[in-house]
Amino acid sequence: MNNIYDVLMERGYIEQVTHEDEVRELLGKERVTFYIGFDPTADSLHLGHFIQIMVMMHMQRAGHKPIALVGGGTAKIGDPSGKTDMRKMLTPEDILHNGDMLRKQMEKYLTLDGENGYIANNADWLDKLEYIPFIREIGSKFSVNRMLTAECFKQRLEKGLSFLEFNYMIMQSYDFLELSRRFDCQMQLGGNDQWSNIIAGVDLVRRMESKQVFGLTFKLLLTSDGKKMGKTENGAVWIDPDKTSPYELFQYLRNVEDADVENCLRLLTFLPMDEVRALAALEGSGINKAKEVLAYEFTKIVHGEDEANKALEAARALFAGGGDSENIPTSELEKARFEEGIPLLDLLLEVGLIPSKGEGRRLVQQNGIALQDLVVSDFGKVIQLADFNEGKLMIRKGKKVFHRIQLID
Repeated sequence: MNNIYDVLMERGYIEQVTHEDEVRELLGKERVTFYIGFDPTADSLHLGHFIQIMVMMHMQRAGHKPIALVGGGTAKIGDPSGKTDMRKMLTPEDILHNGDMLRKQMEKYLTLDGENGYIANNADWLDKLEYIPFIREIGSKFSVNRMLTAECFKQRLEKGLSFLEFNYMIMQSYDFLELSRRFDCQMQLGGNDQWSNIIAGVDLVRRMESKQVFGLTFKLLLTSDGKKMGKTENGAVWIDPDKTSPYELFQYLRNVEDADVENCLRLLTFLPMDEVRALAALEGSGINKAKEVLAYEFTKIVHGEDEANKALEAARALFAGGGDSENIPTSELEKARFEEGIPLLDLLLEVGLIPSKGEGRRLVQQNGIALQDLVVSDFGKVIQLADFNEGKLMIRKGKKVFHRIQLID
C-alpha cells in the first residue's frame, strides 16, 4: 500500500512540511490524528476550501483520523493571512449559524463519528480563556520580533495591523496545543498561506509538551497564471447547491483553461494518476473530453452521482444545440410581467447572470448576450412575450453560460 505522503506529493498537494522525513515515516507506520481549521466567515465552503477537504478525504481513506476544527473563536478576531484589509466582524449569531452549516457540509465528505474522525470548535476553549493566565503561560512563548517576520504580518504592516489580528497566530497555535492534549493530535495541515501560523503552533506544542508534532501545507487552487480559482463575475463558486447549483459548478470546471486541466484533475478528483496524465495529454478538441471528465468527477464528489449526471446531460444538450434539457438552470417568472415588458438588463440582474447593469452593458457591447441564440446589440432592449417560444426564453451569456426563463401564469 502506498504511503499517503507519497500519494499527496504525486498529486501535487504538498508545498511545505516541517520535518519531511519524519512526517513520511510517521504516516507510513501509524494511524495519525491531524487537523485542519475552517473559520466560519460564511455559511458554506467554496471551491478553494475543497482542496483542504480533498486532502482530509485522502488522509482518512488511508486510515488516518481527521479533526475538522470550526473556528468559532478565531472567527471573532480575524486572520490577517493573505488579506489586505481587516476582516469584517460577524455577530455571535452569524458565527454560530455559519459554523453549524460548515459542520453539516463537512459531515457529507468525512466520517466524524468520534472514533474515525472528529469535529471540534475552538470556541469551546478560546471563549473560556482568562487573559492574564493566558498571556503569562502562552504569550510568553512568542517572540514579537519573530512574529513580525512572518509573511502574514509583513504584508499588512504598511496598511495597518490591529492588535486584535496580531493575536491570531497565538490563538491558532493554542488550538494545536489543545487538540494535542484532547485528541493526541500530531499534525496540523492547511493552505500555504497558513505556514507561519502552523510552524508557530508546532513550536508551541513542542515547547509546552516536549512532544513531536508536525506541520504541512498544501498548494492553493490557482490558475496557471497564479490567480485564485473559484471566482466568477457573480462571486465565489460555493459548495452549497442553493448558492451555486450543481450545473453551475459543472460548467465552471467544464470551462477552465486548457493549461489548468491537469492540475485540477490532480487536486479535485480521485482518478488514478495514470488516467489523469492520459487525459491531460489530450490535444486539440480532445482536451474538452478531459474538461468534461473533470467537471463530472468533481460534481459527483460534491453533489453525488445523480446531480453529476443531470449536469452532464444538460451541458451536452446545450453544446449539441438542443438546449431542451430539464436540468438547465431555470427561473420561473410570471407571464403578466412581460405583457408590458422587462428591460433586458433588469432581467439579467434578476436571474443572476450579471452582478451589475454596468457589466450587462459591457457584455452586450461585446456581443456577449444572446436570446434564443440571436445576439443582442441593444442593451436598452425590453423583453416581451413575443421574445418567448412556447413560454420559454433561452439566454446565453458568452459562449457557454445558459439560463432559461419559463413563463408561469
